[in-house]
Amino acid sequence: MIPHPYLLYLGSATDELSVKTARGVAAWRPELCLGEARDAGGTVSIGLPQMTVEEAVAQGARTVIIGFANSGGFMSAETIAFAVSALRAGLNVASGLHQRLTASPEIREAAEAANLSLFDVREPPANIPVGNGKPRAGKRLLAVGTDCSVGKMYTTLALEREMKARGIAADFRATGQTGIFIAGAGVPIDAVVADFISGGAEWISPAREDGGWDLIEGQGSLFHPSYAGVSLGLLHGSQADALVLCHQAGRTRIRFLEGHPIPDLRTCLDRNLEAARLTNPDVVAVGVSLNTWGMDAEAAKRACAEAEDLLGLPAQDPVAMGVGRIVDRIVQCFAA
Repeated sequence: MIPHPYLLYLGSATDELSVKTARGVAAWRPELCLGEARDAGGTVSIGLPQMTVEEAVAQGARTVIIGFANSGGFMSAETIAFAVSALRAGLNVASGLHQRLTASPEIREAAEAANLSLFDVREPPANIPVGNGKPRAGKRLLAVGTDCSVGKMYTTLALEREMKARGIAADFRATGQTGIFIAGAGVPIDAVVADFISGGAEWISPAREDGGWDLIEGQGSLFHPSYAGVSLGLLHGSQADALVLCHQAGRTRIRFLEGHPIPDLRTCLDRNLEAARLTNPDVVAVGVSLNTWGMDAEAAKRACAEAEDLLGLPAQDPVAMGVGRIVDRIVQCFAA
């Protein structure tokens, strides 16, 4: 367990999507978060009080979480310096970046000198097996996307909350660093050696006999040249009974790769269903999760209506509208 309360570090982020880790932890575990800190060049805020590491310690913080993500997952010199200053002030440090805290001599030495801990949550569990594709008991839902950073984690967490409120056994299964911070456990699937990705998905959602659901956080997109591999491995290992398609309304280009257009929703859904059928021929689509951040209420409703007309599935923004109608479809499709 990572000691809390947390100070969330935003670095020098100028892009709202780059602080999704901090924003996700603050949204889903607000009781654990005291404040935020950022470098001089940072312009993004997640709405928490601004604090120095010394102020955070004085108010009871125990760990600073590096709350941003960048392409490649590296730590800049500024990030390393901030982590060292946090350790010297008395805070543990946690990170979900690909570059490990323990790989930095400066951070490691500061932690040892202060007798504090480093938490690299993007370190996969040992002994993940190779996937075997054998059918297993239980029901599983996987969130898939037209791109990365479109709301797959928010969708599965919202589904878990709604299903539990209805008395349906359901468990969120984290596959990314932010989800692991929120759930307290999971597999950082994009840090798993390629041959073991499908096995990691099988490992995180084993057979269950209670009639409940494993709600598996998706990663990347089949249409993202950088991250399609991890998306395909999750599709095969999850053996999903149900898929929810996630998309940011209005986004037209693949994140980080402007030369690649976002696929249309029908094409994206069809390709994901086709890939999922390798290990579960009976998989079905149950809904569309639209991220309508930045749109007014009427525009968001129109975007959802257009997606519904196109795909014949309930479409909702899980943050602004909830996921009740998507859960209705799940119940309808899988009624005993």
